[in-house]
Amino acid sequence: MQVNMRGAPGRYNAPYSGVPTFLRQDYCDDIGTLDADIAILGVPTDEGSPFMAGSRFAPRSIREHSLRFGSSGYYNVLTDRNYLLWETENRRIIDVGDTDVRGTGIVQTFDNITADVEGILDRGAMPVIIGGDHAITYPIVRAFKEPMHVLHFDAHMDYQPFVHDLRFTNGHAFRHIKPMEHVLSLTQIGIRSLRSTMQEFIDARAEGSRIVTMDEVYRHGPSGFVFDTLPKDEKVYVSIDVDVFDMPLIPGCVSAEPGGMTYQELRDILRAIAQRMEVVGFDFVEVNPQLDIGTGITSYLGAHTMVEFLGAICEQPKWHERTGR
Repeated sequence: MQVNMRGAPGRYNAPYSGVPTFLRQDYCDDIGTLDADIAILGVPTDEGSPFMAGSRFAPRSIREHSLRFGSSGYYNVLTDRNYLLWETENRRIIDVGDTDVRGTGIVQTFDNITADVEGILDRGAMPVIIGGDHAITYPIVRAFKEPMHVLHFDAHMDYQPFVHDLRFTNGHAFRHIKPMEHVLSLTQIGIRSLRSTMQEFIDARAEGSRIVTMDEVYRHGPSGFVFDTLPKDEKVYVSIDVDVFDMPLIPGCVSAEPGGMTYQELRDILRAIAQRMEVVGFDFVEVNPQLDIGTGITSYLGAHTMVEFLGAICEQPKWHERTGR
């Protein structure tokens, strides 16, 4: 069932009022009845965070901060354009709530994530996922069946070996993802952490991953490597860890590292991806509201990134063809 969350006509709908669905869009409590082009799914689990929990609260916090953008798209003075107007006016963005998380039952939680994403894809919608920690990208990507490329924005490799019977932490996701038959390539962007081991780099490169360090991003400019290395018009899934940003921007992130991207750098890269490739889904992970400062700027940065990336995706001619816009 899809429920109108926008309130009666003429309501002011202050950002601090009402039920916080993403962008105050309608809510669907049964993915099997979903009628949308974009489905927002929360995955409130941090079972894969070995250092400090708290990212389980991010889907709720990011939704709350998304209300600050209103419910009718947004205007960007830098481009002098409105974005997401058609999608919001025609109720093509729907919030499907959260995956059912089974505390300490990570395998069952992962199965639920995969089933929810499969349900969204079966209904013809693009899944947009709010984490949660970065372990969730593995069960998300395995829900896809069509060949696609994966872009991974992060300070860390998340390519740890499976030792001590550890395989489902936020440091293992992309070791699971790279061998999947439908994953044509893995590109890891923004890598810089001194806590990623040499073995992770050796293994990832041996298995065919492309690693784009922050120094390479600086050398080529925010979007230079996108046009040089990524196949035009092919399908791509994008995974964004908030720690790809520079440490001072993200107080609400336990894994923040120095020397990361500015907002403008990531925004321009994501825009170039949207222009060149067909984005089939994306996630935003690793915000920890319990560490954030009073204004919730890390959650707001997460909502801002998601909203602007959606705007870039939905302005593309290939998106218009897909949705009949």
